[in-house]
Amino acid sequence: MKTKVAIQGIAGSYHDTAARRYFAPAAIETVCCDTFKDVIAAIRKDPAVLGLMAIENTIAGSLLQNHELIRQSGFTVIGEYKLRIALSLAALPGASLESINEVDSHPIALMQCADFLDTMPHARIVEREDTAASARRIAQEGLSDHAAICSSEAAELFGLEILAEGIETNKRNFTRFLVIADPWAADEYLAGVQKNKASLVFSLPHRVGSLSQVLSILSFYDMSLTKIQSLPIVGREWQYLFYINLTFADYTRYKQALDAVIPLTKDFKILGEYAEGQQSV
Repeated sequence: MKTKVAIQGIAGSYHDTAARRYFAPAAIETVCCDTFKDVIAAIRKDPAVLGLMAIENTIAGSLLQNHELIRQSGFTVIGEYKLRIALSLAALPGASLESINEVDSHPIALMQCADFLDTMPHARIVEREDTAASARRIAQEGLSDHAAICSSEAAELFGLEILAEGIETNKRNFTRFLVIADPWAADEYLAGVQKNKASLVFSLPHRVGSLSQVLSILSFYDMSLTKIQSLPIVGREWQYLFYINLTFADYTRYKQALDAVIPLTKDFKILGEYAEGQQSV
């Protein structure tokens, strides 16, 4: 039986690509969702379903709402995947750069290809809900003078021809995705996994040096801090939740670090302990 994985987007989207690469060589069945909230709802409906959600991009930064969705869901982070985002301009077969009057894509993809789009001043730039959905629309409606900025996988899936590839301005463009699961499914999935990374969240008392104390303890126990993100706590003015990712070589030292840190914090929660993901090329 194939593992079901809920993603935001459709077949050919970057979430779809990340999910298939993360679970390879095993085949998966994707559950396509319109929104990230729908991803959470799909797991609640069927706890055997896993989820994959983008959490940050090296250019656009963190997806703040997804930090909160995962925390509030009560689900467990069981893994991560870092996908290189390569963008292509795709259109119906027979089209050329000169024949394109409109370029459609997600706003972030359009932003990431601004330099290339400057070479097409004759084309109208239109923001759409998704890169892959833009490609699908062109194929389904036969829009011969439109092009989509999308992945090569989406272009192939919908029968489009790539007019230009690697059109993103910054080639060091990666998105990190988190794989999440219902806690009971997480225990089964993580059995035997060599854990060396953790995602944590906590708040701190409003006093001088509270954050530096926590960071000093993590450093003392040889924890490598790979990310820290603060989000305001709704209804508690000027108070924040701190989302931290850290890597470690010794699980015992990691647990000792947590034992030392937890008394200094409030609302402490381990979102997940898992194996650090590799970066695609």
